[in-house]
This record gives sequence, structure tokens and C-alpha cells, in this order.
Amino acid sequence: MGDERRRLLGVALILAGLLILTLSWLRGPSSFPPGPTGAPAPASAPTSGSGAPSPPVSVSREPLVPTRTPTPLMGSAVPTVDDSTSPSPTPSREASQGGSPAPRTRASARTPLPAPPSPVPSPAPEQAGSPSPSPAASSLRYRGRFRWGVGVVHGPISRYPIGPLRLGWYLDWRAQADPPQPEGIEYVPMVRVRGGHLWPEAAVLAQIARARPGALWLIGNEPDVKWQDNVDPTTYARLYHEAYVIIKEADPTAWVGIGGVSQPTPLRMRYLDAVLAAYWEQFGAAMPVDVWNVHNFILREERGSWGVDIPPGLPDRWGRLYTVDDSGNLAVFRQQIWEFRRWMAGRGYRGWPLIVSEYGIPMPEDYGFPPERVIGFLRGTFEFFLTAADPVLGDPTDGYRLVQRWCWYSLDDGQDYPTGSLFDPQTGQMTLVGKGWVSMVSQWTGGER
Repeated sequence: MGDERRRLLGVALILAGLLILTLSWLRGPSSFPPGPTGAPAPASAPTSGSGAPSPPVSVSREPLVPTRTPTPLMGSAVPTVDDSTSPSPTPSREASQGGSPAPRTRASARTPLPAPPSPVPSPAPEQAGSPSPSPAASSLRYRGRFRWGVGVVHGPISRYPIGPLRLGWYLDWRAQADPPQPEGIEYVPMVRVRGGHLWPEAAVLAQIARARPGALWLIGNEPDVKWQDNVDPTTYARLYHEAYVIIKEADPTAWVGIGGVSQPTPLRMRYLDAVLAAYWEQFGAAMPVDVWNVHNFILREERGSWGVDIPPGLPDRWGRLYTVDDSGNLAVFRQQIWEFRRWMAGRGYRGWPLIVSEYGIPMPEDYGFPPERVIGFLRGTFEFFLTAADPVLGDPTDGYRLVQRWCWYSLDDGQDYPTGSLFDPQTGQMTLVGKGWVSMVSQWTGGER
């Protein structure tokens, strides 16, 4: 009788193990994408504000930076970029909150060309020089806070003396219910969408949204990049809708922003066109976006090469073939923002708020980006963001400025892409670029908090 009981117990244990494995498989992949462009998230698995552990993260280096032997350009047919599609009827801001907006037109067919594109002619890079006049004090704030923020790679942000940076906000590519907020800095949570699933999952997401009323939410991180959230347009449209509904039901006062593509080039804007079309096809309405969001890197678009490759779901081999030196080109930086604002207007989102939730220079110092050049680029981008306005394209509630808020990459990436870091995560000391930041914002803000 004892042997029979032991046999039955063994069978029960085996069946229990199989059940656990089956449930784990049904829950989907447990891997989680790295943090920002150019910065793998920490190898440890910190807990979210709800107490639930974050999933494991990848720490593999992304090929954003070319090796010493660049990948050769290979010839093939390349689809043209067609920006001549008819603009969609403009939805009202009420429609973006869940009304019944007008349908969107479909993008026209595109014909392949017989040869690869030439590299984009780039204006000469702008170096650090005499600063332009200080922007008006009224332009420094948006919704009561300084407009500029940072991405925190290693964190927590509270381990650094950030006071002199005069930060208005930060993100860490996660969603926490109770994040540290030193100096009263705003925290912007992010929902990740890799692998066809939302992270955090629905119940936790709703809990965090209720705990953070009125927060700005970003749905996804670079869905157009295969080393990041890597989502085809149809899947992204579905996941965005799921996250939007969950957040708005939990907190009707929340602001929901689309995930930032890596750079607003024609290739990436075609990806967004496909997202908008997929949303309409699935839900019969224009995509409800409270805040438009984009990253503004300047990296090569070539399949299998360094840079940001080709967005999932697009057949192209090439986009804009930016060079290493273009990463710090202020003229190209400004051009991309203007192009994106025109794209927004053409799709019915003229005048919507726009944030740039990630930008910087991910190239190594010995590729031509010493601290003084990075500081010059930093100052040039701030001056552009603070002053660029247009009475047709800009946000009418913000003096028609093109960009309402922006986020520098990064506060503390001291390992893979440290060129723009403001602090060294190993020592906790401020870098030369960080000191340049402090000098710049001190000229404009004085002792203002």
C-alpha cells in the first residue's frame, strides 16, 4: 500500500510540473526589451511600484554605432517615399478623446526605383559658438514645469544630485506606481509592447493609472526598431488601443501619447501611416492620440547595417543613409522636426501637442564627439526647442511652438553609449556634459525652481 501511495504521489508531482510549464507557455514570452535606444536596461529586475517584479531584460549591445569596418552598401530596388497623399479630415480634440472622428484616406501605391538612394546631402555640422540670445522666461515652462527632461538608464534618479539641472520630468522606460520624484520632478510612465503583449499587464496597468491621476503615458518605445519594441503596424495599433482604453477607464484625466519612433524620417512616417490605417481598419475610428511623441536621433536606415535598420512590416532596403557625423548635425535635427510637424498636419493632427521623448548623440567620443561638441549640440537643440514656432503647424495653446517638451539621452548611461551622459553611474559624479548643461540652464533660470 505504501508503494502504491508513493507511485501516485510521483504521478501527481509530474502532472503538476507539466501544468506549470503549460501555464508559463500560455502567458507568452517573458523576455523584455532593453531600455532606450543605445542603452540596455540594467541586468537586474527591479520591482514596479505595485511590487510585481519587472521581467528579465536583455543586455546585448545594439548596433547603433558602426564598427571600424562599415557594412558595405548593397544594391537593390528601393521603394520611393511618397508624401503626396491627401490629408485626412482634421479630427477635433474631442474626437481624439473617444468621439467619432472622420475616416482616413489610404496611402497611395509606391513604385520601386531601380537603384539605391544616395546619402542625404547634409549641411555642415554646427559647432559650439557664441550662444544666441536667451529665450524668454515664459517659454521655459510647459504646464507649470521646465520643459526639459532626461532618460534615467541605471537610476534610481534619487541617487544623483539633480537640483542644478532644473529638470521638469524624467522617464525610465517603465511604469511605476510610486517612483522617486526628487525636487518635485514629474515621472512619465511608459507601457511596453514587445512580443504582442502589454507590460505591465492590464490589471497592474489600471492600478498604476489610478495611483497617478493626470499622468502623461507613453505607449511603447521605438516600435519601429527591431532591437526595441519591434512591433508591426497592425499589432501596434491593437496594443495601443488596449492600453489607451485601460488607462482612460482607470483615469479619464490621463494624457496618452503614442510610442516614439526612433527618428521622424519619411521611412518612419510611412510606418506611422500604416499604424493609423491599421487602427482605422480594426476600430473604425481615427487613432485617439492626446500627445504626439517622437524620438529625434540621426542614424542610418539600412537593412542589416548599423543604425536603426528598417521598421517591421516595411519591405525597404534603405531609407536615409545618414553618416556618423550627421549624429550631431543641428540642421538635420531641426529639419526632421519640421518634417514631422508637416506630417502631423497632413494626417489631421495639426496643432496637437508634440514631445520629443528621446534624443542625443549615441556615438563614441573618439568618433568625433568630444564633450565640447556635445555641449554645443545640446545648447543648439535647447535653443531650437524653446524658440521654434509656426502659426500654422505649432500648438496654438503653447504660443504655436513646434515642440512642447523634450528628453535628453541620457542622465547616466556610463557603459554602452556614454557620450551624452550627465552623470557617471559608477562614481555618481557629474560629467563635463552635465556641467555644460548646468551652465546653460543657469543662464536662463537663475535660481528659479
